[in-house]
Amino acid sequence: MAGYGSKGERLVAGVVPLSKDKAKVLLIQSSGGKSWVLPKGGWELDESTAQKAAEREAWEEGGITLENASWKDLKAIPDLRPTSALSNSAPKASYQFFEAVVKEEKSNWPEKHKRTRQWYTFAQAAQQLAQRPELLEALKRSSLKR
Repeated sequence: MAGYGSKGERLVAGVVPLSKDKAKVLLIQSSGGKSWVLPKGGWELDESTAQKAAEREAWEEGGITLENASWKDLKAIPDLRPTSALSNSAPKASYQFFEAVVKEEKSNWPEKHKRTRQWYTFAQAAQQLAQRPELLEALKRSSLKR
């Protein structure tokens, strides 16, 4: 069960997974398989922090573990979608993103059957995320090399 903020917005936590040299970012296929996205999802009620939720999403969706010391809070990002893009299945959300360095890419993970992952440079990733302003904003706030 996902948590909600004071205005009824869904609380979403995510991560910008970086290579050790911060030259590349790891994107994952969206659940529909049509686009590339950052690992993110609902901050569950039993998770004490947004970082714990982001770490779980990185594992479930991307099969990655992250270096503990590398976490950086990218601050809250408002839902920038127009009202016309919102629906019951995609309600207004508040995004909490972090950046972290990928420690390991596992060969088996919970959503392996429906997602692949791929490394991108900043320019490539910005192009992939152009239709998702909140993800693009998280990318821009990260210390990924341009």
